Amino acid sequence: MYAHCALSARGAVWIARNDKAQQFRIIPLQSTVGSALMRYYALDPDDPASWIYVENGYAYSSLDPFIRVGRRLGGAWKWLGILGLLPGPVLDAVYRVIARRRYRTFGSADLCALPDAEV
Repeated sequence: MYAHCALSARGAVWIARNDKAQQFRIIPLQSTVGSALMRYYALDPDDPASWIYVENGYAYSSLDPFIRVGRRLGGAWKWLGILGLLPGPVLDAVYRVIARRRYRTFGSADLCALPDAEV
């Protein structure tokens, strides 16, 4: 699988390393399943700023996934919930800024080439 964004690829590795209960499944949006999930939730699979976190049949995007993943991982990661104090439009604006600059700042990466077999 190829995760075009290095930030997304590193995020996937971070989740896998901290997911001791193995409760998360990471699927690149560029894969057949990832693209199908995006279309199912009425999102553009070709939009490089898109990503989703699906929980209980509901898809979350923007910075909401970080908050939810942090809560599920527990421990120190639950503090990501502090982001939830920001209004939704602010979270979305921050995410859009990061998404626009992520290739320039973090580059691109092949998820399979990362040295973590768990991912």
